[in-house]
Amino acid sequence: MPAVPSAVAVRFSHIHVYTDHVRPLLEYKKLEAKLNDFAVSLSQVEKSAGEAGLDVASGRQAWIMQGSKHGDPVKRVCEPDDFKPSGQDLVEQLLVGMGWRVTGCGDDADSATRSVLLTSSDPEGVRFVLTSHKSSRLDQLVSPEEAAAKRSRTEVAKFDHFDAEHLRRFATCHNGRQGIAVLGFVVPAGGLDSIWAKYAELHPKLILSESAKVYAGAKILEVYAYYKGETGSSDADQGTVLRFIEVAEDAAFTVLPGLDRVEAKFGSVSQPAYCDHWVSNVISRTGFLKTLEDTLGFTPKVDFNAGVVAAGEAQIESTVTGNSPDVSLQDKQSALKDQSQVYLPINNALSEVGHVNIFLREIGQGVQHIASRVEDLGALIQRANENRKMTGAGFSFLQVPMSYYGYLTSKQLVTDAKLAPEAAERCLAALRGAGLLDSKNIVALDATKEGVTAALPEEMRQQPGVIEFILRARYSNLYKLLRDHLSEEAYLRIVRNHILVDIQGEDLLLQIFTSKILMRNDGEEAPFLEFIQRICSESLDSSGCPRKIKPGCGGFGIRNFLTLFLSIEVSKASGARAEAEKRGDHRAASFEVQRVEAFTAQLDESNPILTAISDAMTAEGIALEKGDTQEAIRLCKG
Repeated sequence: MPAVPSAVAVRFSHIHVYTDHVRPLLEYKKLEAKLNDFAVSLSQVEKSAGEAGLDVASGRQAWIMQGSKHGDPVKRVCEPDDFKPSGQDLVEQLLVGMGWRVTGCGDDADSATRSVLLTSSDPEGVRFVLTSHKSSRLDQLVSPEEAAAKRSRTEVAKFDHFDAEHLRRFATCHNGRQGIAVLGFVVPAGGLDSIWAKYAELHPKLILSESAKVYAGAKILEVYAYYKGETGSSDADQGTVLRFIEVAEDAAFTVLPGLDRVEAKFGSVSQPAYCDHWVSNVISRTGFLKTLEDTLGFTPKVDFNAGVVAAGEAQIESTVTGNSPDVSLQDKQSALKDQSQVYLPINNALSEVGHVNIFLREIGQGVQHIASRVEDLGALIQRANENRKMTGAGFSFLQVPMSYYGYLTSKQLVTDAKLAPEAAERCLAALRGAGLLDSKNIVALDATKEGVTAALPEEMRQQPGVIEFILRARYSNLYKLLRDHLSEEAYLRIVRNHILVDIQGEDLLLQIFTSKILMRNDGEEAPFLEFIQRICSESLDSSGCPRKIKPGCGGFGIRNFLTLFLSIEVSKASGARAEAEKRGDHRAASFEVQRVEAFTAQLDESNPILTAISDAMTAEGIALEKGDTQEAIRLCKG
């Protein structure tokens, strides 16, 4: 056995999703053809007045007209207003919502499973492999009768990673649910032996099979990701798997043996996407951290204290761990495309309520979400939202309370716009009367300078800066962070599409979360996706040369970490309120309204505190970079 290094070089490779249904390749290619023709027809659709985007009504008609040629090759045909995230086909969602395409397929006639590979327009970026059983849903695989029938068969898949037994094993450990079953990493030649040696020495219970699987052009090692309880002493949790693959230069397959390359045409608006971080919900956060350090040399990068990550009574702890690759990122494009920096955030629950706790109770330990990095998040999400409104398919996203972005109060008008208290109240009343300010003091996104001017009393129209201040209230919280670094159009696109913003030093992070995916029924816990944009500082060092860009510039959104969990709770409360209203249960509906208001109030109160914490963490990192340990300790304690 070769000498074991302290850390093995690993890179992001792929995620492997086990789902109820993967349809035949031809059906997805029909949908791709319709989407490509639809994209061409949209070039004739004018932008809607007053909104930075397409005329959705005209786009809807263009989509319907495509039906005469292409039909409706979607799983669930519905009116856009009737779209809901449950019961969706994830392949279809990625095709419609993100502009990805099927670029690989494994569908042997003798195999019990069918698999497809989805990528963005850069095949070296994100890679989602989806596998399903050809005749059974995952929950059916764990039913006593079905499981017995499957086990009685003697067939063995040509490629072990596509064997139906893995689907049954995963489903058994995850309450029959669909999910992200495997996190895949590429390792260099010899790396597999090194990782095997570490697991055999320190964590033998986690080894999935007696030896690595060898195929033409590849060698694959799989291990269980987590223990059921205490690290080392408890048994392996046989749900989620880590997969390590050595790929020969002359390999004929794409991503995994058994996946044949498939031709794909990407639309003009499709953006390349790259792996950024993969998040787990676990019972023992410290245990998983230790396992990754023992075997891969991973070390913690960011800690979120439990007191920070709390939404109502829901509390969690979270740590971002990862490798330390010897990579130099010289420009924006290299930072965007780099797949050598691996980040694995890990969450555990501290309370009996909240999303992480419910996830662990309903599903078990597993991958909570997958984050992918793009160059222009605003444009991507704008089009994803438009596509859903035009086609009735794709993705919906977690709705962030509008107060996250900004609001307008009489106190602000007095303090910042220099109005007298009485004038400030009259200003608000005038804006409400014109429909430009709602009951929660949110300024209408479509408000214009002309509209605000017409609504205000004559004497206020002449007050310097008042109209500009009112319009800026639509994104005032963001403006306090970013000032004039973004245009008004960019700010409004962020607000309109419910994108979250964070800043660390001179680096900016934009992020958004989809509604839950792989969810059979409304209200079930399930994973979700995250899409982010990292805007890295291009500052100069003391010698006048461009500073190297740090992997993960912009951080992981400590200001937004709370917003994510609050948004999840708000979405649940909003759904519960809708159900209560349908039942005519006004008392329950009123209670859910109060919950939404409580979570929103917590968000408003926490924003300045989280900003201060984020600033302190940035300063601590700069101090450590300069070798000023004492200053770093002071900031950490302060």
